[in-house]
Amino acid sequence: MLLKANLLNLFDHTISLASIEIEDTRIVGITPLGLPDERLPYLLPGFIDAHVHIESSMLTPAQFARLAVVHGTVATVSDPHEIANVLGLAGVEYMIEDGKRVPFKFCFGAPSCVPATVFETAGATITPKEIRKLLGMKEIGYLAEVMNFPGVLNEDPDVMMKIRLAQAFNKPVDGHAPGLRGADAQKYIETGISTDHECFTYDEALDKLQRGLSYVLIREGSAAKNFEALIPLIAQYPKQLMFCSDDKHPDSLVEGHINLLVKRALAKGFPLFDVLRAACLNPVLHYRLPVGLLREGDPADFIMVNNLTDFDVLATYINGRQVAQNGISQIPDLRSTIVNRFDCQPIDIENLAITTPAEEVTINVIEALDGQLITNRLTLPAKIESGQIVSDVENDVLKVAVVNRYQSAPVAVGFIKNFGLTQGAIASSVAHDSHNIIAVGCDDQSLVEAINLVIESRGGISATSSTLSPTTYRLLPTTYTTHCLPLPIAGLMSDKDGYEVAQRYTLLDAFAKDTLGSTLSSPFMTLSFMALLVIPSLKMSDLGLFDGRNFAFSKLF
Repeated sequence: MLLKANLLNLFDHTISLASIEIEDTRIVGITPLGLPDERLPYLLPGFIDAHVHIESSMLTPAQFARLAVVHGTVATVSDPHEIANVLGLAGVEYMIEDGKRVPFKFCFGAPSCVPATVFETAGATITPKEIRKLLGMKEIGYLAEVMNFPGVLNEDPDVMMKIRLAQAFNKPVDGHAPGLRGADAQKYIETGISTDHECFTYDEALDKLQRGLSYVLIREGSAAKNFEALIPLIAQYPKQLMFCSDDKHPDSLVEGHINLLVKRALAKGFPLFDVLRAACLNPVLHYRLPVGLLREGDPADFIMVNNLTDFDVLATYINGRQVAQNGISQIPDLRSTIVNRFDCQPIDIENLAITTPAEEVTINVIEALDGQLITNRLTLPAKIESGQIVSDVENDVLKVAVVNRYQSAPVAVGFIKNFGLTQGAIASSVAHDSHNIIAVGCDDQSLVEAINLVIESRGGISATSSTLSPTTYRLLPTTYTTHCLPLPIAGLMSDKDGYEVAQRYTLLDAFAKDTLGSTLSSPFMTLSFMALLVIPSLKMSDLGLFDGRNFAFSKLF
């Protein structure tokens, strides 16, 4: 195959008209032809998501790739710790094998924190022995995010052993240290951890870079959005930045991927080659990815864009094969094997009751923040009816519940502010990182219905309206399917057509906002992080309310 186009060289920062010859999977010749011809498309290396949990797209690796290539993504650095928390080592192997079925370059990591903490119930544990096995596999490129930063600071033996194993295999170690600054950040970095995607302020990221962190990843996902705060760093640190999504729901993936961050950075006036270095080059160099960079002898991985202003992706090539053209994916729509672990029984309204110890009490309340994974801790007066504490819809203080999905157990119940629901409830079995069922609602009946819809589907996301009875939901299949998106693979993913999953998710998201009243930009994504105990300040475990700053349980009252 012979292509004639304007070639962007990311190494010498030049653009020239060139002829590119491809044989089999590689570039065998590049012939310069002079000055660029603006009538022809521009060729550049493909985009790379430098940190993503494929499971958060609610799609299998095969379906994720099918959507991502349309936007010029040719590879991902993927941490499979979501499925690992459910199925252990078998879950990681499942992701690897599913990804091999499509022409896309997945670099999977060895999940370092399964479970993320001992303060919740997970479906599996990955030991240092299993980390050693994973790191010995060619498909595993790095030790995935070390979320247990208190374990690093306190030199927990298991945590430190996993880091040393990665170093022995000469594989990078990814970090996760939200808000860590000063001497603590210094100690964290000096263990050999080389990246962090959790910086949410410019000053935090700058502090870590100045203390020797190799790379800050600028994250823009469906819930956590740090692009605006961090992109100014590119002016001074273009060699130490990468772009990532971390967690991206299917509707967002249909709209765009790393290409959108490139467009936004260029629109702000940052230099073209600095932006492309973060989007294309730095991940390949750091993780030693088998991804071509448009040099003779490289794998033929590249994209075509219409011009350097609009930057619209016209075509994507991986190993010399065209996998997308003009917004249409050429990766086939594949079904996958169903694997799962879901062993809890439906709950009753009595499981959610909270009896008050007095006529007037104050309670500790989680304050969710739109566009952030961190939360605040509030102390507010409880609303009491008939001796029980209930959701205070008027003041947007709603009941939040976490149900152990691995065995029948008491339901953990607390309160949360800022979801904005005015009726009904939403629930999800995507609840980082142990993926128990988490739900927020305005009344206990709606909560029960939303949770039981997820249980009946053996995983999924659901929304219920308090104006429709549970009987109505069960008698109307169309209503039922609109209000519950089943995720039968580990309770996290669907193997259905990714565009269909995205459409159904969009309907559910709109229902949560337009009918139930949520004011969040991504209510289901925000919900999924309210059980992530390693991100401060206050979160919900299946074992109770948790203080992420002190790494200890917190009383409700």
